[in-house]
Amino acid sequence: QVQLVESGGGSVRAGSSLTLSCVVSGRTFRLYGVGWFRQAPGKEREFVAAIDFSGAYTKYVDSVEGRFTITREDPENTVYLQMYALKPEDTAVYYCALDPLAARAEVPTSPAVYDYWGRGTQVTVSS
Repeated sequence: QVQLVESGGGSVRAGSSLTLSCVVSGRTFRLYGVGWFRQAPGKEREFVAAIDFSGAYTKYVDSVEGRFTITREDPENTVYLQMYALKPEDTAVYYCALDPLAARAEVPTSPAVYDYWGRGTQVTVSS
C-alpha cells in the first residue's frame, strides 16, 4: 500500500529554521507530484507548497513565498520542505500528500486533488 511519513517537526523560536521530510513508499514516486499542507487549531487545512512530478515546477501560498522551499530527491523517494524565518503563524500540523494522477501537467493546490496523506508532523513557533 501507499504510505507517506513526515518527519522533522519541532518547537522553535521565531526566526528559526526547520526542514521537514516526506518519505513515500508503495508507488513509482518519480511519476507523481507531492503537496505540503498545514492545519492549525480551529482552522481548515490549507495549501502550503507543492512540486510537480518532474521537480521543474513549484507553487507556494503567498504567506510562505520566499521563506519556504520545496524540493524532491527521487532516488530517496523523499520530498523536503525547507522553512526559514519561521513565524508564530506558521504553527500547525504539517501534512504531505500524493497526487493520484501520474505526470500531471500542473501543480494543484486543492486538498481534494490529493489522495494519500501522511499522519502529519507538528511545527510550533514561539514569539
